[in-house]
Amino acid sequence: MAQMTMIQAITDALRTELKRDENVLVFGEDVGKNGGVFRATEGLFDEFGEERVFDTPLAESGIGGLALGLAMEKYRPVMEIQFFGFVFEAMDSVASQMARLRYRSGGKYNAPITIRSPFGGGVKTPELHADSLEGLFYQTPGVKVVIPSTPYDAKGLLIASIRDNDPVIFLEHMKLYRSFRGEVPEEAYTIELGKANVVREGGDLTIITYGAMVKTSLKAAELLAKENIDVEVIDLRTVNPIDVDTIVQSIEKTNHAVVVQEAQKQAGVASAVIAEINDRAILSLEAPVGRVTAPDTVFPFAAAENVWLPNEKDVIEKVKATLNY
Repeated sequence: MAQMTMIQAITDALRTELKRDENVLVFGEDVGKNGGVFRATEGLFDEFGEERVFDTPLAESGIGGLALGLAMEKYRPVMEIQFFGFVFEAMDSVASQMARLRYRSGGKYNAPITIRSPFGGGVKTPELHADSLEGLFYQTPGVKVVIPSTPYDAKGLLIASIRDNDPVIFLEHMKLYRSFRGEVPEEAYTIELGKANVVREGGDLTIITYGAMVKTSLKAAELLAKENIDVEVIDLRTVNPIDVDTIVQSIEKTNHAVVVQEAQKQAGVASAVIAEINDRAILSLEAPVGRVTAPDTVFPFAAAENVWLPNEKDVIEKVKATLNY
């Protein structure tokens, strides 16, 4: 296996699918010759040419409309929203059109569209670049939402997303792009969408999380282990749909749960996870489900970012409060 950063794994997945299927097209702002603002598409323009990997105008609504039209002509578009905070410009294409296409057409048309986009805090971006907006699309039936936390997951989930016959929003946390490396198979492989991963087994409490908060939660779990508190950590990987079965199975073992997300309390998917737990596993709980989130304010300017974002101390405090309820 190769050692890759997440950005390298994403590039590798795109290259794999461009080679495999001539109907895969990659496009967005600066993704061509430049290789993207984070170089996720670096080298693909030269390898596959401007008819397969190309730049678009600075117009997210146009990018979304182009992807929809190409999908209806049997292509598999991989469109990039340069930062996910700009997705509002393409909301009509995504939520009103892509999500409904198969149902509206009675199965005549599919929307095998992958929407790649960076997001997430901790890297001092300007306003509107870091927002966690996955909760908007949890509330959008017909769209899958995938958020990898490791290079291995990034490649396998992206390949699975591109091969899916329905629209998939693939969110890439900027802090994870180059912060660490992991083993990634050089051959093609897929990871099932909608299937969570138990990244750390434990018996005292279950943490359910996703994205950059997976590493934060694992760090908290390691510190708690020194105090003989044994925490299980579940990486959702796909936040729409949520893998409720894996969550319930874990809670039936630990009888305690904390949900951790970077998004504000009123945003993200923590509320949905807690509602599912209450519906399916409330009799297994010995305490209310804890929740660690950012405050319910707009994302702050860079100088206040580290104070605003959840950290391992917040997770440890909530785990202890839940166990001591």
